[in-house]
Amino acid sequence: MKTTRTLPYIKREDGLNIFIRLTPDSAKDEVFSIEQSDLGGPYFKARVRAQPEKGKANKALIKLIAKWLKIPKSNATLKSGTQSRLKTIEIINPDDETIERLKNYTDSLS
Repeated sequence: MKTTRTLPYIKREDGLNIFIRLTPDSAKDEVFSIEQSDLGGPYFKARVRAQPEKGKANKALIKLIAKWLKIPKSNATLKSGTQSRLKTIEIINPDDETIERLKNYTDSLS
């Protein structure tokens, strides 16, 4: 079944879910584009320098997303995708500036 999700994130009543395709063991840490996928809709593409062992890449991704959105690391958690390249990051209690920043990043990467 194909999804109807058209953005790489979903705004919920109490937060955001951000969908990411992660490449570990890269040359730098960055969110660099949006990829369209039949596996659930669009994803932000991100890469981190950390190795995919003992949760290092997942921790690096949380740090990257927090820096990217200018939020505390404690507001971002890995909701799903611990062992997968496709991840869902949950952002709790985002303020209006964070949501606007995410919209702007989405527009600039599309």
